Amino acid sequence: MSIVSIDPDENATDRNVTRQLGVPAAGTHRDRATANGLPRTVSADLGVPTVHRTVTDYANFDHGATTPALIAVAEAAEQVQRRYGSVHRGAGYASRVTTGWFEAARAQVAEFVGARAGDEVVFTRNTTDALRLLGHCLPANTQVFAWESAHHAALLPWAQDRTTRLPVPRSAQHAIQLLREALAQSPETERLVVITGACNVTGEIWPVTELVAVAREFGARTVLDAAQYAPHAEIDLDTLGVDWVAFSGHKLYAPYGAGVLAGRSDWLDAAEPYLPAGGATSRVWHDHTQWQTGPGRHEGGTPNAVGAVAIAAACATLQANRAPIEAHEAQLHARLRAGLAAIERVSIVEALGDRPNVGVVTFTVEGYDPSLVSQVLADEDAIAVRDGRFCAHLLCDAVVGEGACAVRASLGLATTGEHVDRLIAAVRRLVEHGPALSYVHTDEGWSAPADPRDLSEPLPW
Repeated sequence: MSIVSIDPDENATDRNVTRQLGVPAAGTHRDRATANGLPRTVSADLGVPTVHRTVTDYANFDHGATTPALIAVAEAAEQVQRRYGSVHRGAGYASRVTTGWFEAARAQVAEFVGARAGDEVVFTRNTTDALRLLGHCLPANTQVFAWESAHHAALLPWAQDRTTRLPVPRSAQHAIQLLREALAQSPETERLVVITGACNVTGEIWPVTELVAVAREFGARTVLDAAQYAPHAEIDLDTLGVDWVAFSGHKLYAPYGAGVLAGRSDWLDAAEPYLPAGGATSRVWHDHTQWQTGPGRHEGGTPNAVGAVAIAAACATLQANRAPIEAHEAQLHARLRAGLAAIERVSIVEALGDRPNVGVVTFTVEGYDPSLVSQVLADEDAIAVRDGRFCAHLLCDAVVGEGACAVRASLGLATTGEHVDRLIAAVRRLVEHGPALSYVHTDEGWSAPADPRDLSEPLPW
């Protein structure tokens, strides 16, 4: 663990931490890869203050919520910002260059998802926006099927009176059985099955190809919520058989405000524009409007070109390093899960049981509020985990307990073996000895009155 003692009277600002840990200053060269060849993030070697009056290397176990940018992504975003202009129809140099990069980004994302002939890549704000866009484009009276275990972004955007909610399954086979039974009882012509790629609560990978096969058997279409899946596993629309896939840049090491909906064009081109505005129009008359077909139909207004380029850079980097990334994450996950499972009073949360995992271990500690556990880990050991119900309340009710919360540790490229060992040791110490400081609970959460830190930071502008 990287620990540096600091003056207790000195604020632990980024500049102070940078000076003490020897982190390169902004604008200096930073290697794109770690010592073991994995893509490097901009948060590598980030030092944060602890209640022990030390600065400690930040252990990021919150990739399931959002990810730091890859250095390659940050460099791509910086490059496009210098030459940035509004895309399409601009005659100026900046606009023409940005337009070329924007459309090249679309092609890069299409390659990343294994887009088929006729598939479209539409840039959105995030997964939530992408799924809402698809919901907007559903033909009238389409019946939607979604498991109650889904993230709220995949559970809630569909018309309530035309949505069949399937119970939380307790195994992969149970999920398949539930879908088959529901589709067999549904006579609707148009049907859409919403499939989770990887559970955002437990990290378990769902049996996507098997579920798609059942959907096809009944003539239903499918959309894959790949928010948690895309950063950790290969997506191929043809191999998986799904009709659409949705994911977010901010979970793909490209936190620049963009997301993706990719897949079949027919329903998208037949629907009214998602954002009826400039860019979505082909021709406007006094009494009617002709809309574009293709991705531009649903990208009204000025698109987020920087976000699109950032996603493309992330896709290219992950594609080029897929095998070592998967091996790295699998090794860290096995180490973390085994270490936490061996601690008395720690219980691992599962939904589907023995399934491949994208690097998530969710757990509870007997006798401790999950929010206190996460606060102690953050304050005392510079470890970032997440606590709560993870925008999947019905799943947590089923697998954690009615109204209950848990702690989620989700690893990724900003996580190291030392971080894993530190998290295991910190949880064991909490179980055996309790927190180092006394904590009180207020409306704003848990805090330690004796915390010596000043966590104020100057505004970044």
